[in-house]
Amino acid sequence: MFGRLAPPELNVLVLRDTDVVAHGIRQALAEATPEERPGLERAAALVEQAAAEPDTALLARWVRERLAAAGHVGPVDSVRAVKTLREAAPGLSLRQAVKLTKDAAAHHP
Repeated sequence: MFGRLAPPELNVLVLRDTDVVAHGIRQALAEATPEERPGLERAAALVEQAAAEPDTALLARWVRERLAAAGHVGPVDSVRAVKTLREAAPGLSLRQAVKLTKDAAAHHP
């Protein structure tokens, strides 16, 4: 009964509202005047592009944005970056912060 428990798994939820946004743009396109159509068609293309972005890219961007907002300069997967990320997102465990920074470093924007 005594001993080490298995470390908790990384639980990160990526939320996407692109389907809701795309639906709204499609509705607007259906009712659009000829002058409005080009802008709405461009918006629809941008939403499709965002929806196609993989979760790893979103997580990497999130990590980089948190680090930049905290003033971190240097490698994304450094010890300092892990510390900075944990300070910027206090709920992250050390294990989660290490994984997120390593994944962000592996994903080149």
